[in-house]
Amino acid sequence: MKLSNSPISNALSGIINSTYTAIAGMTFLAMTMVSGSVWAEQSSTQAATAGTVPVGRVVISGTVPDEATKAALLSRLQEVYGTGQVVDQLSVGGVIAPANWTGHVQKLIAPNLKTIHKGQLTVDGNNVAVRGEVDSETTKQTVTGSIANSLNPTYTVKNALRVVASSQSVVDQTLANRVIEFENGSAMLTESGKRILDEMAHALSKMESKKIDIIGHTDDTGTRAHNVSLSMARADSVKVYLVAKGLAPQAITTTGMGPDQPLVSNTTDDGRRRNRRIEFRVSQ
Repeated sequence: MKLSNSPISNALSGIINSTYTAIAGMTFLAMTMVSGSVWAEQSSTQAATAGTVPVGRVVISGTVPDEATKAALLSRLQEVYGTGQVVDQLSVGGVIAPANWTGHVQKLIAPNLKTIHKGQLTVDGNNVAVRGEVDSETTKQTVTGSIANSLNPTYTVKNALRVVASSQSVVDQTLANRVIEFENGSAMLTESGKRILDEMAHALSKMESKKIDIIGHTDDTGTRAHNVSLSMARADSVKVYLVAKGLAPQAITTTGMGPDQPLVSNTTDDGRRRNRRIEFRVSQ
């Protein structure tokens, strides 16, 4: 079984054209995951392409020994990814699986595999290999432990997971708790605000496959209606600036929360200043 996970923008490079093999009675099942989707390939001639794989769906293909094994794997995928999200391209017959292979593979198809990016999980007989990117050492240990706990001592595991910062972490670190400032009572950016956005544009430009929500916040001075309108105008102003710096407008949404989500109390000048902020949320 080969399971790999990469961002949607890397769909073409993320697909691994692999071949099903049965060696000394061992079953090999190949699957490829892209973001929240799993793309599965049995051979280079049957492999799904980036243009035909439905985003957000789980596609599984390969050859398994019998209908019971097929049903068990499909059931597990539906449990993890949701009923209606699994596309069945499995074939049956012509191979012999190792003892308890089905049960071990079911356990390997665990929700925490979705935390691996640009990743690949391979099960070839009793040999398991996992590689890819995770966002923290804790996530790495969780995935590694889950894999180890799902197997018996006859299996060997090769762990090549790498810890890399998540897109949200990169954005948060770039903003570094700084406040993007506007002229008093308006949506016009100050020069210091523009300088921060120049840094943000550079960081966000590396996340072409991501969706970015720009969220405006205010303090509680004045009416709520005015503050909601002002926060939305400021979020829109930030979007206009970032688009002018080369970011794709269709990847950016804006929201105005007004005073409804303060970071701290509005009882001090510093608190009100911190609450007048722009927030960036990154998603697939």
